[in-house]
Formats: sequence, C-alpha cells, structure tokens
Amino acid sequence: MPTTPASPLRPDLAAFAAGFEGTVVTPADPGYDAARQVANAVHDRRPAAIVKPVGAAGVARAVGFARDAGIPLRVRGGGHSLAGHGVDDDALVVDLSAMKAIEVDPGRRVATIEGGALAGEVVRATFAHGLTVPAGDTPTVGFGGLTLGGGIGWLARRRGLTIDHLRAVEVVTASGAALRASPDEHPELFWAVRGGGGNFGVVTRFEVRLGPIGTVYGGALVLPATPPVLRSHVPIAASAPEELTTIASLMAIPRLPFVPAEHHGTLGFLVLVAHDGDPAAGPAAVAPYRAVAAPLGEMLAPMPYPAMFELGGPEGRSGAVTRSTFLAALDDAAIDAILQYLSRRSSPMAMVQVRVLGGAVDRVASDATAYAHRGRPIMVTIIVPFLDPSEAAVHRAWADGLLAALGPAASGVYSNFLDDEGPARVRAAYPGVTYHRLAAIKRRYDPANLFAGNQNVPPAD
Repeated sequence: MPTTPASPLRPDLAAFAAGFEGTVVTPADPGYDAARQVANAVHDRRPAAIVKPVGAAGVARAVGFARDAGIPLRVRGGGHSLAGHGVDDDALVVDLSAMKAIEVDPGRRVATIEGGALAGEVVRATFAHGLTVPAGDTPTVGFGGLTLGGGIGWLARRRGLTIDHLRAVEVVTASGAALRASPDEHPELFWAVRGGGGNFGVVTRFEVRLGPIGTVYGGALVLPATPPVLRSHVPIAASAPEELTTIASLMAIPRLPFVPAEHHGTLGFLVLVAHDGDPAAGPAAVAPYRAVAAPLGEMLAPMPYPAMFELGGPEGRSGAVTRSTFLAALDDAAIDAILQYLSRRSSPMAMVQVRVLGGAVDRVASDATAYAHRGRPIMVTIIVPFLDPSEAAVHRAWADGLLAALGPAASGVYSNFLDDEGPARVRAAYPGVTYHRLAAIKRRYDPANLFAGNQNVPPAD
C-alpha cells in the first residue's frame, strides 16, 4: 500500500471525530480505499480524511474545521465529477452519501431532496407519486452536482433543465452559516447555484417543483454510421415535437440483443429516445429516422419513465477522458472530422455524443441563471472510456485533437461535461458577463476561495 503523506489535519482529527455527527474515515480504517474512490479511475487520490455527515450541522462543522486548519476541502455527492473534484490528496472530503432523504408532497407537487441523493433515487421516489423533476439521464450521478451545473437530461426539450424547476436551496457557506437561497432570499446566491457549480458552498437540500409523468415511449434505434444519417440527425431531432428528446452516439455497437451479431463492434449511430407525451404519438415522432436508413436494430416501446435510466446498462468504474462543446450546426466538415477521428480512435470504447437541445431549454433567458448556453442548439461530447489509467495521456491527446478539428464554430462548454482543462475552459463554461457576475458573488460568499475543488471561479479582486 502506498505511503500516505503527512497531513496537517491529523493532530486535530481525533478531537474533531469525537464530537462529529456522522462517520469519519481515515487512512487507518479498513474502508478507506473504497471510500476514497470516485467514478473516474484516472483519479487515485488519498485524502487525509473522508467525513460523512448526517445533516447540515455536521457539514457546517466539517467546513469550519477545514477552513480553520487551512487544509483543502472537497465536497462529494455522487462522485461523477469528470475532473475528480470530489477527492484530493491530503484534503478533508465532505461526502454527502449519508444525506439522501427525499420528501415528496404530492398535493403541492414539491419535493425536498438532500444533497447526497442520486438522480435515480430521486426519479424513483417522485415517480411513486406519478411525478418527476428533470434529473439527467444517468441513475448514479449525484442529483446535487447535476443540478448545480444545470441539469441536462431525458426531459430537456419539453421541461428544460433541472435548475428551471428549483424553488430554493439550503447552503452551508464558507463562514459556516446555513442559508436559504430562493428568489426572495439571497437571490444572487440563488442565481449563482443554478449553473455555477459548487463554488459557493455545500448545498445540503434542494426544493424542486414536480410535474406529472407516467408512461413514456422510449428506447434505442441503431442506424448505420454514414454521412447521410449523421447529416439528417439534427434536422430530425430539432423539428420533432418537443416531447421528443434524443441522446445520439457514434460508437462501436455493443452486444445488444436486438442488433444482429454481425454488427456488434462495428461503428454505428445509436439514438436513444424519450418521448415525454402521449406514448401513442411516440412512433410517429421517431419515424423520420427510418426514412433516412433502415435501422440495424431497434428496441422502442412504451415504458415507465424510470426505465429510461436503465438504457445505459450497468456502470463500472473505469478511466475516462471527456471533452465537450456547443455547435450551431453539425455541418459536413464536423461530420468528416468526427468520422475520421473515430476511424483511428485511441480506445475501442471511444464515442461522440450529439444532443439536440432547444425547446424548453431556450425559453428561459440566458441571463436568468448561471447556465448561459440557452441559445446553443447542439452539444457534442467526446467520451473516451478506457481500462488502463496509465494510458490517460494518449486518450487526452486524441480527444483534444478531435475537439480542435471541430473548428472555430465549436465554442463554450457545459460545466458538468468539463474535465480538468484549465481556467480558459472554465471561462468558456461561463461566457461574458456570467463569469464576472459569478466572481462577484463568489467574493461575497467565499472570499478566501475555500470551495476551490470544482470548476473554479475565483472571487473577484
């Protein structure tokens, strides 16, 4: 086992742990190696301690302890941060996984959700009442991190982002104060946490509006990976009824039972669809894809909404490199670049995902929240999973090359799909006045930048 570096936290750790409401895990504990892992296996970091509070008071105590000791503080919800921001060497990690309470008021159509709940848990708990809030598309992602970055997912085109349904949050700030932020209380802080990430404190509770949902028409359609198919995707998805949201990926076709074996492992265009409306209208919304090319296979049917979160199959911990950007159009030059790079991909699992947005996402003003990409219709994400973490540099070079090949029309980035890519890319996540407004709010609520373990916006001078 690697030697754990000396940490300034250890002399005071016993006293801290003695009165802490929750669990404290140190390198001496048998569960330490499991507790320090995050989803991206590239990040193999050894924090000084991992604390798992059971309530906001424990969060405040941990924040104050790290602040007063002058040691790094990291906050982890679901552990899916692409950059591994939920863990760091010699840091105090506040792990919210023991704070998962979800309370649903079906009469008011409101839910309160603790900061450690996962997206899949939120979907199941609210669906039990025939209700939902947009909660991404991956069940094991932390609802808190998803929401703080914006919240793009299955229901985006009809219902918008997760933050568009946020009523209020409870936040532990760097001073240790527990604040409620809403349109009427600390409104600038409320603006900032709707897209500005974890820069401003630890959000311990979210209050969201819910809407009705039941059976959706969803599943997968696998098409040939040809230029005509790719050229048709954006026009079809953008002109479809807003009830239809798609997540399409150019990738090696997995061993799907509804695709003939001769296509397994070959490059295909996998279109996942969710029709959030009358299930009987779903087939007509998807039909234009079949007019472009005969599907290699398909599995489409009415299903309960939570089943959409099972389409990705089981998740495992692996290495991953991600690069993402927005486009105004998926033109022939971009299609050629994507196909050329995928023909010599650095990992057999590499894929390029295309999401067509618009609809309800665009009906919110770009300055209404810190998510400032409302008018960007297409999000392209380069995803490179791999098994050997030592190969990360090779895969980063491949992904960076493809991102550059998309040309000057590719700009901006969704903060939840931002890897560890440097300050310029953080600014691209928060373009123009958005960045300066965030920096001013940061100066008010975290002037010493205690919450730096994120896509960081430093406090304004």
